Amino acid sequence: MFGSRTPTRDAEFTAFVRSASPSLTRTAYLLTGDRDLASELVQEALVRTFLAWPRVRTGEGTAYARRVLVNLNIDRWRRRPAVPSDAIERADATDAEGRFDDRDEVVRLLATLPPQQRRVIVLRYFNQLSEAEVAEHLGISVGSVKSAVSRGLAALRSHYLPTTEGERR
Repeated sequence: MFGSRTPTRDAEFTAFVRSASPSLTRTAYLLTGDRDLASELVQEALVRTFLAWPRVRTGEGTAYARRVLVNLNIDRWRRRPAVPSDAIERADATDAEGRFDDRDEVVRLLATLPPQQRRVIVLRYFNQLSEAEVAEHLGISVGSVKSAVSRGLAALRSHYLPTTEGERR
């Protein structure tokens, strides 16, 4: 059922999960804007990665799992193209001093982007992938990545306009 499982392979995958989970979770959260959904996507990506583990090249587990994660999120958007409304409401929460939590604000701003631009921005800037790597992950051209980055950053800038130091519009 699970292919050729060995104690060594299981230990290798367990170590991979420990090292890759924080990055995958951050990526999933930035893509979805919802902690619960991000957790579900990470779990599903790890299950699919485990099933393919014998075929995953050594040292490329994180890239493989990230690609699975992004594809799962694309599938989710195809089934339900709306951003969860409660994600934006939760992102509007302020801290004790009345300031926006930067992480929540980033998620709120990313939620305003179309899915393709959001995926490209997250992979390019939060996962620090090159334009070529983003293109490969998403199965699009480098020119499409550049275009999506340009449009996405312009849209983010139009939503995030600092008015005075420490204050945002």
